Amino acid sequence: MITAEQHEKLRGWFAGRLPDDLFESLGEVTADREEITVIGRIPEPRLAEGTSDAEREAAVGSRIQEFRERTRDARVAVARDAEHRFGKKVSWGVECGSERALFTHVAAPVMTRLRQPQRQVLDTLIAAGVARSRSDALAWCVRLVERHTDDWLSELRDSLEQVQRVRAQGPDGPDPTPNTAPAPAPEDKPAATDDDS
Repeated sequence: MITAEQHEKLRGWFAGRLPDDLFESLGEVTADREEITVIGRIPEPRLAEGTSDAEREAAVGSRIQEFRERTRDARVAVARDAEHRFGKKVSWGVECGSERALFTHVAAPVMTRLRQPQRQVLDTLIAAGVARSRSDALAWCVRLVERHTDDWLSELRDSLEQVQRVRAQGPDGPDPTPNTAPAPAPEDKPAATDDDS
C-alpha cells in the first residue's frame, strides 16, 4: 500500500508525462506492489438522439477499441518510462460514457493457507458452478468483498495511512532534532540478560 503523498506524486508524474491529447481527463491512477493502473476518460461517440441501447453499446465498444489501437505507441512509451522509474508494470484502461474497460493487466498469483471450514466455502462455490477451481473461487470471494465493502476498505486504507504517519514519527523514523548528546561509552551499556535474546 502506498501513502496519500506517494499516490499524489505518482498521479502527478502521470499527469505531467501523458501526452495532452491522450485522454479527455485522467481518471484514476492506482498502484500496488506489482502494478500501476492508469485509467483515463475518452469522449463518447456522437450518436443521434433516441439511439438504441444495443447501438450505443456497440459504438462505445468500437470507440474503446479504436482508442486502444491508435494510442498503443504513446502508451507503450509512457509505460516504459514509468516501469523504469517506479519498478512496476503499467496497465491501462478507459472510461467512455458509463463503460469502463481495462486493457491487458497483471494477474498476480497470491498464495494462502486455509483451514478446512474456509476450504469448504471454496469447494461449495465449485460444486455450485460459481467457480472452476479453488483459486477461481478465492478470486470470486475477493471480488465480492471488494464490491460490497468499498466504504469499509476506504476507512481501513485511511487508518493505515495514519499508522504510517505515526510510525514515521517514532524512534525509527526521521529525527526532526539532531541528537547532540555524546554516545555512551561501551562500559555504560547495561549487561544483557537472558530475556534480551
